[in-house]
Amino acid sequence: MEKHNLINEFPEFREKIHDLKMQNAHFKKLFEEYEVLENEIYKINTEQINVSDEHAHDLKAKMLHLKDELFSLIKE
Repeated sequence: MEKHNLINEFPEFREKIHDLKMQNAHFKKLFEEYEVLENEIYKINTEQINVSDEHAHDLKAKMLHLKDELFSLIKE
């Protein structure tokens, strides 16, 4: 199973993502939250940890929301 970190999702914005992490505290905080969620979801999907379907769905929804917010900041 492939990881869905922000660089893998938006490779064309690699440099901009790096710059935003260094210069924008809000972006960095959201980025770090996204990475934590992505790692947890990866563990769920690869059956390294077990959680209820509802909890997994909630985590995925939260990650998608963060991804949308991060992408809007990248596109500014």
